[in-house]
Amino acid sequence: MVDNRWKIHKFGGSSLADAECFKRVAGILLAYDDSRTGVVVSAMGGMTDALIDLAILAEQDDAGFTAALHAIGERYSKTATALLAGETLVDVLDAWGKDSDDVIDVLKAIALVKSAPQRSRDVIAGYGEIWSARLLAAYLGQEAGERGGTWVDARRVITLRDTELGPTVLWDESQTNMDKALPAEFEGIAVITGFIAADEGGLQTTLGRNGSDHSAAIFAALTKAVELSIWTDVDGVMSADPKRVPEAQVIDRLSYSEAMELAYFGANVIHPQTLGPAVDNDIPVIIRSSHNPDHPGTRIEAGLVATDNIKGITAIGGMALVNLEGSGMIGVPGTADRLFASLKNAGVSVTLISQASSEHSICIAVPQNLAERARTVVTETFVDELASGQIQSVDVSAPQSIVAVVGDGMAGTPGVAARFFGTLGRAGVNIRAIAQGSSERNISAVVDSEEATKALRAAHSGFYLSAKTISIGLIGPGTVGTALLRQIEKQSDKLAQDFNLDLRIRAISRSKNMLLGDRRIDIASWEEDFASSAIDVDLEVFQEHLKPDHLPHAVIIDCTASDQISSKYSDWLSQGIHVITPNKKAFSSAYCEYQALQDAADEGSAHYFYETTVGAALPVITTLCDLIHTGDEVRSISGIFSGTLAYLFNVYDGTTPFSEIVRVARESGYTEPDPRDDLSGMDVARKLTILARELGQKIEIGDFPVTNLVPEALRDCSIDEFLEKLADYDDEMASLFRNAAAENKQLRYVAKLAADGTASVGLESVDASHPFCNINLTDNIVQFETERYSANPLVIQGPGAGPEVTAAGVFADLLRLANFLSTGEGYV
Repeated sequence: MVDNRWKIHKFGGSSLADAECFKRVAGILLAYDDSRTGVVVSAMGGMTDALIDLAILAEQDDAGFTAALHAIGERYSKTATALLAGETLVDVLDAWGKDSDDVIDVLKAIALVKSAPQRSRDVIAGYGEIWSARLLAAYLGQEAGERGGTWVDARRVITLRDTELGPTVLWDESQTNMDKALPAEFEGIAVITGFIAADEGGLQTTLGRNGSDHSAAIFAALTKAVELSIWTDVDGVMSADPKRVPEAQVIDRLSYSEAMELAYFGANVIHPQTLGPAVDNDIPVIIRSSHNPDHPGTRIEAGLVATDNIKGITAIGGMALVNLEGSGMIGVPGTADRLFASLKNAGVSVTLISQASSEHSICIAVPQNLAERARTVVTETFVDELASGQIQSVDVSAPQSIVAVVGDGMAGTPGVAARFFGTLGRAGVNIRAIAQGSSERNISAVVDSEEATKALRAAHSGFYLSAKTISIGLIGPGTVGTALLRQIEKQSDKLAQDFNLDLRIRAISRSKNMLLGDRRIDIASWEEDFASSAIDVDLEVFQEHLKPDHLPHAVIIDCTASDQISSKYSDWLSQGIHVITPNKKAFSSAYCEYQALQDAADEGSAHYFYETTVGAALPVITTLCDLIHTGDEVRSISGIFSGTLAYLFNVYDGTTPFSEIVRVARESGYTEPDPRDDLSGMDVARKLTILARELGQKIEIGDFPVTNLVPEALRDCSIDEFLEKLADYDDEMASLFRNAAAENKQLRYVAKLAADGTASVGLESVDASHPFCNINLTDNIVQFETERYSANPLVIQGPGAGPEVTAAGVFADLLRLANFLSTGEGYV
């Protein structure tokens, strides 16, 4: 059965800008097989302004209005010629010629009296819609035969009456007119003029600027349409202004009330009056893009179950705050009545009201261009109270903007206001006034206009992106950093799909150059992009780029071993940028610097993760924190914390000289380029220091003995000389090995820490049955002896080095951070 209910479409000026746009619109309409379709059209893009300019020129007695009208005609003729042919084209252009003669007559009359009354302006401006409707109807008739070709002049249908609240539709008269214009048996596509109507006397009037949306809703109501589609140049109602908030998203569904709130607070896609007839008649409204007709757009209807707390964040600029303050207002009835009555009589519209519960002050937001008028009338109204000191002042602050968050889901949901104001506070935005309706559907904050964009971005990130989007900067894309990028690339789609987690690599820095990505860097081609687009490194620019207003969280991942980079952690943390790193320098430096790191994190409400500083991806620090936070008493920690030294003493069996094992290990990549960095024991000492500080011990490197396996005579020579002369000391190592073997023990380089702060790092003889003697070649092993794990200590063992496992540990820290930011669960 064919559905013969009306479907109404409305196309704005941007959808009808030129011939190609008209063809696109026709293609959209003809793709539907609906039996009855109404199409409400605006004037061609820019046409209404051009027509109004004619009236302004005539009012100034500027004969240039004739040439300006000719230019309009040239544009219209060019568009029509590209669309139509034969008699159809001739008829359309002839009709335009007659209309232009009428326009000239009106313009001459205006020029004669040098005044353009509103009715004359309405008559001239309304021709834009007439010409669009006539042209589109003709093109549809040409392309679709009998199905198209009908156009309806809304002046013969919609009857309006002017009231204090603006134009009001006389529904009975309009319905009668509609039934005559498009009788019940009509089938096909009717093209209808938007914007224009007639008053009770039959004279032309308008629904005001942007009134074509309202026209469409009126015709949807008159035809009892099943739905109303408003076609624009955007894909739907956005969660914020995309020109100001780059991360704005299309809202898929809105309730009528949510849409009305957004429209009132400046969502330009919807005209505030549009929804009235749709709401009254329960007609769904769909906002779609004529440039992307396959996109489903935003559907606005009744009966939606509130899901998200917030649907949109929007702002109105060009406002001013008027503040009436005084102790004489407290408990005095009628103060507010006098205030608002004076403003009404002066024609000042009040956009927002905020009053202290003490009644000591009333703050209102008004259009900035009416601020001085408001100040004057309020001062005159309360002149006696001002003179007596009962009211201290009438202050005006401008320019101001109102930032509002809107959503039905806010009602009855605790914490929404705290989240809104908290995001603005963290962004450094000062709130001048606040207001919330009793419906709890809207919370508004007044801010300085210069901070409005920052406020919008902060609020949007706080609600829409929440903790799911993280801006990431990587410093040090070496072996570990590159492995990390590969791992993130491999998992990013799964993380986005399963957890809605958006990990954006937006900056990568080497020692001399850095690559910055606007939205994100394509990890698959980052090396090629780095080679072609990198700029000189500047860590301040790196930091600023990483933490824009529109993204909720930023993290710097430091995969270097540089103390120059680690010295920046405090600054980053204090700025609210999180830090993840395998770099041990910051966490094992002087204790005062370590404490400063913690203070900076508290100041910036930021977090740092450094699991990979001890044991790479092994959960050493996490396990220690679990023991501490669950109330266990850690009595001692011991372990082999160096994969290199674990390898050397696993391989060394007394038959091959120790110096030869060191040489082969270096050639095989098991040691640092300079093996002395491993043999010095300093890397192990740093790891032990980090663990001690997790236990709350104020330990410093230098407070405990560290056995340096590098002979003193070889500590300052070249690497080659060191490798050559190390053989001179093989006998010493062989003697230690034999002594240990004689007692059924093995040599192991062990770090130890006791609960009382006693610590040591050095070479020890360990019983062959001990877990330290039963590890794989490069394993790390950590043993926790605690109150719970006393008779049988807790042991963690596994690979403690290598780019892939270290990168995996860093990645795990990144996911821990994301989980904490998203849920607040876990400790950091």
